[in-house]
Amino acid sequence: MKKLPKETKKEKSCCSDETECVSNESFSEEKDSSDHSNFRMFFPVIGSLFLLGVGIIFDYYFSTWFSGWIRFVWYILAYLPVGFPVLKEAIESVLKGDVFTEFVLMSIATMGAFYLLEYPEGVAVMLFYSVGEIFQTLAVKKAKLNIKHLLDQRPDIVNVVVGSDSKEKKASEVSIGETIQLKAGDKLALDGILISEVASFNTSALTGESKPDTKREGEVVLAGMINLGNLANIKVTTNYKDSKLAKILQLMEDAASKKAPTEKFIRKFAKIYTPVVVLLAAGICIIPYFLVEEFIFNQWFYRSLVFLVISCPCALVISIPLGYFGGIGAASRNGILIKGSNYLDAMASIQNVVMDKTGTLTEGVFEVQEVKIEPNYEREQILDYVNAIENKSTHPVATAIRNFVVKINDNLMLKDVEEIPGYGMHATIDNKEILVGNFKLLDKYKVSYDVDTSTFVSTVIAIAIEQKFVGYISISDKIKEDSAVTIQELHKLNVKTTMLSGDKLSVVRFVASKIGVDEFYGDLLPEDKVERIKQIKTKNESVAFVGDGINDAPVIALSDVGLAMGGLGSDATIEISDIVIQDDQPKKIPMAIRIGRTTKNIVWQNICLAFFVKAIVLLLGAGGLATMWEAVFADVGVALLAILNSIRMQMKKF
Repeated sequence: MKKLPKETKKEKSCCSDETECVSNESFSEEKDSSDHSNFRMFFPVIGSLFLLGVGIIFDYYFSTWFSGWIRFVWYILAYLPVGFPVLKEAIESVLKGDVFTEFVLMSIATMGAFYLLEYPEGVAVMLFYSVGEIFQTLAVKKAKLNIKHLLDQRPDIVNVVVGSDSKEKKASEVSIGETIQLKAGDKLALDGILISEVASFNTSALTGESKPDTKREGEVVLAGMINLGNLANIKVTTNYKDSKLAKILQLMEDAASKKAPTEKFIRKFAKIYTPVVVLLAAGICIIPYFLVEEFIFNQWFYRSLVFLVISCPCALVISIPLGYFGGIGAASRNGILIKGSNYLDAMASIQNVVMDKTGTLTEGVFEVQEVKIEPNYEREQILDYVNAIENKSTHPVATAIRNFVVKINDNLMLKDVEEIPGYGMHATIDNKEILVGNFKLLDKYKVSYDVDTSTFVSTVIAIAIEQKFVGYISISDKIKEDSAVTIQELHKLNVKTTMLSGDKLSVVRFVASKIGVDEFYGDLLPEDKVERIKQIKTKNESVAFVGDGINDAPVIALSDVGLAMGGLGSDATIEISDIVIQDDQPKKIPMAIRIGRTTKNIVWQNICLAFFVKAIVLLLGAGGLATMWEAVFADVGVALLAILNSIRMQMKKF
C-alpha cells in the first residue's frame, strides 16, 4: 500500500519486491488516525474529482474556448493532487531497481493518456486508482484497530498504593513488587497476584468469553481483566512490557510475517505477472505495425494503455493478505490466537484432531476421592510421604494431593527426588525408597500388587515403600461441559477425532464413552503419543494436536498444527504452540477450523473474481472494445469487491 496522502506513508506497494501489502507495524502502537484524519485522506480525491467534473462540463458546453493550453493546464491541476504521490512513488521504486510496480503501470498509463490528449481519461484513471488505494488503506487500518481494540485493553495510568493512600502513576513506570488498586469497572494494566481476599473479573479481552471469573487471594490476575466488584489490590509481578497481554500483542504482530502458501504463491505470481503484462502491452502497441496494412500508432498505443490499467494486480494481491488478516482478527475476537496465516490455512484442511485428555477434554482439576492404605501401614504417615514427594511436581494430580493433605511434614528427610515422565515420582524419605505414580511405575520397578486396575474409572496413584505395595489414592477429573459438543461439531466438519492419555485405559474408555470420540488410547508414555501421531501421518492425512503445550511438546512439533489449551497460564505454551486457545473451552477447536475454512473460501473467491474480470477486460482492451474508463472502473470495482468480501471475516459470527 502506498501513501495517499501522507497518513499512510508506512504502507508499501502491494506489488513491490520485499514489501508487505499489510504493514507489519506494531499492533500496540498508539492509534495514529481518527475519523477526522481518515477524512483528510479524501481531500486530494475530492479536489481532483471537482476539477475533473468541471473540466468535463467545459469540454461539453464551452469547447470553443476551453482548449489548447487552457484545457491542458486545467486537467494537469486536476491530475496533480492524486497523481503526484503516485509519480513520486514510481520514481523512487525505479531508482531502487523495482521497475514493475503498480505505481509505474499507473504512471505510464496516465501520462500516455495525456500524450493522446485524452486528459479526462488520464485524470480519471489516477483518481479512481487513488480511491481504491484509500479504501485499501482504510480496510487494513480497520482490521488492525479491531484486533488492537480486542487485545490492547490496558490503561496508561494506574493507582499505586503508597502507605495508606494511593497516587496515579504511568503503568509503564510501575515496578515489580508495587501494589496497585483497581476500582470497580477498571481495567488491569499489569500482571500480578491478587492480595485482596476475593475479586471477580471480566476476562473477555483475553479469552473472548464475558462470563465472570472469580479470583481469590494469591491467584494470578492478568493485564486486560476488568474488575467487576469492590476495590481490589494487586501486587505487580511483571513489567508493563512483559505482561501476558504484551506477549500476545507481539504474537499478533509476528503473525503478519508468517504467510500462507496462497499468499506466497500470489506474491511470486505478481512478480512474474507484472513484467509479463508490460511486455504484452508493448507488444499490443508494436506488433500490429508488422501485421496490419493501415497501422495507426495512437490507436494501438491507446489499446496498450487500457491493457496496462486493467492488468494492475494490486487488487488481487492486497485482498488476499487482507482476507487472512480478517481471519486472524476473527479468531482473536473469539479468544483464539493464531500465529500466522500459514496455520490458519493448515487448519482449513485438517482431517484429524488428536486431543490430550487431561486439561483438554477434562477440567484438569483433580480431587482426591478415596485413600486405600494396607492395614499394616499408618495412613497419615503414608500421606505425609506422598505429599512431600508430590510437592516437588507441578502435575495436576500432585496439586490434588497437596490440597487434600494440606500440611507438609518438614521433619521428613527427603532426597533424590526424580520425576519419571509417563510414570510418576521416585524418591528417598528417611532412607526408604518411595514410589508414587501409576501402576506402570510399580511394574517398572518390579513391585507386585494384588489390585485389578481394569476396574478403576478414575485416576489412581499407586504407592510403594521399599519394593512393597502399600496402597493407592484414587483421584477424579471432571469432563468439561462442552467436550461432547466439541466432538459432535468436529464430526459435522468431517474431522476424525482421537483421544490420547497417559491415564489408565479404563479411565480413558469411560471418558471416551461419554463424549463420543472415534478412537482412544490410554496408558501412553510421551513417546507412545508420538508414535500414534506418526501412524496417522503415514496415511497422508493432516493432523492437529491439542494439549497443554509443555509436556506434549514433541507431539505438537510433529503435528501439522499444534494447539495449546489455556495458553495464558504459561509462557512456554505460547512459545511452543502454533495456535493458542486462551480459555479452556474445547469448543474453540472446531471454531478454529471453521474460521480457517471460511477464510480460505473468501481468499479463493477474491482470486477467482479478480482473474475472471481482468481476463475479460484485458481481452476487450486488446481488441479495442474497452476504453480506459471501462478498464479503470473494472479494476477499482474488483478491488472494492474483494476488500468488502475480505472485511466480511471481521463481522462474521462463528
